[in-house]
Amino acid sequence: MLTKTKNDNKLDEVARLFAHRLPFNRELGLEIDFNDNGEAVLSFEMQAKLVGNFVRGNLHGGVISTVLDAIGGFVIFNELLHREENAGLPIESVFERLGTIDIRVDYLRPGLGKKFFAKASITRAGRRVAVAHMELRNDSETLIATGVGAYVVGSKD
Repeated sequence: MLTKTKNDNKLDEVARLFAHRLPFNRELGLEIDFNDNGEAVLSFEMQAKLVGNFVRGNLHGGVISTVLDAIGGFVIFNELLHREENAGLPIESVFERLGTIDIRVDYLRPGLGKKFFAKASITRAGRRVAVAHMELRNDSETLIATGVGAYVVGSKD
């Protein structure tokens, strides 16, 4: 599980990269912070443009899958970055090696709430492929969706 120590500036830099340098994540208003245990938590506010069912006013399924993919990619990327730490590679160089291979989402309940939170943990981190388990909850701690994502972490070829 990805955890942050108090003085881990690199994780803060990567959190800013995922939230602000990726245009789609920025458009959705995604923010990554760390809870008291040092775990990465992706959060975002409900917005009218994120509605999938206009009668219920719940999140669009594409937003849910995007958020799960983003937090899964974040924890996998940090694992990859940690591995490459001794190589002295810039963050962008490591980032270009990461990509989503597959993502499975289980939509458990309608995405209702004012704010949403996603967490992820690494199930497996191999040399070429890594797998993460993700969860999305609302501001009432209701589990909205879970996911499993497979990510390429090998060379950019």
